[in-house]
Amino acid sequence: MPPPSPDTKLAALKSRGAANPSSDEVHDALFDTGDFFDRRDSVQVKYEMLRRVRVEGWSVQRAATTYGFSRPTFYAAQEGFARGGLPGLLPLKRGPKHPRKLTDEVMVFVAGLRADDSSLDSAVMASRVEERFGFPVHPRSLERALARVEKKRS
Repeated sequence: MPPPSPDTKLAALKSRGAANPSSDEVHDALFDTGDFFDRRDSVQVKYEMLRRVRVEGWSVQRAATTYGFSRPTFYAAQEGFARGGLPGLLPLKRGPKHPRKLTDEVMVFVAGLRADDSSLDSAVMASRVEERFGFPVHPRSLERALARVEKKRS
């Protein structure tokens, strides 16, 4: 099977958050061959940086500089790798992990509103949520949350 085209691989790396934004700062001759080592792959670059320190005895400063990372990034990668192996080198998802406003309690309330009157639009339901719970909710957020609930049911 032929290797993926560079653009396809880069798109895949970006979609998984594994594209190295500072690939031009990787100054290791291994990454100049273009056969196996890819400076655009942050997981591969971080792994090689860790390997140079652990196996070949490089200093942390030398490895971090050679691979275009800071020392704190080296230590974060080292901790991530110790904790989770190669997947530990992937960046963590940013942002909230759970709904902040549209909690289960709010969604039960909204489902009740919809059950009582299926003609209610999201703007009316959003105003009722604000009346009941004391915080504003954007109608589009309600629509997306309701769509997720429907998707889970099917």
